[in-house]
Amino acid sequence: MTDAPKPGRPTEYRQEYADQAEKLCKLGATDAEMADFFEVDERTIGNWKNAHPEFFQSIKKGKLLADANVAERLYQRAMGYSHDAVKIAASPSGDHIAVPFTEHYPPDTTAAIFWLKNRRPDQWRDKQVQEMTGAGGAPLVPVLNVTIGKPGSEPSS
Repeated sequence: MTDAPKPGRPTEYRQEYADQAEKLCKLGATDAEMADFFEVDERTIGNWKNAHPEFFQSIKKGKLLADANVAERLYQRAMGYSHDAVKIAASPSGDHIAVPFTEHYPPDTTAAIFWLKNRRPDQWRDKQVQEMTGAGGAPLVPVLNVTIGKPGSEPSS
């Protein structure tokens, strides 16, 4: 029995695409952007993920690293942070001198709220849940008022 050729166009996938995809994902590339880079349809990226485990793993690894870096920066922003910096100043004689200093960034309330809403949505979400109960905490009981009378007559009070 011979291997019959598979129908359809042969794959354009190359082994080096796994490394390239990982680097693209570390830079925040989406599947659509990778498809554009490799000059293929976005569905082809999905097909390559299914057919080539090393390609799929490299994408997962790159996206995980990129997401972790963003999460770390968001956390630093929420908590406030400091870093070493250098200011270039002119001396009275006209020379340029480098003056080292520590730059401080205060905690950012917006970043903290964003972090908490995503990490602890049960405690920090904007949506409030209100539950209604009947007397003594019992479930609500629907009440139906029905008035029976002759058609066309006004109900009496």
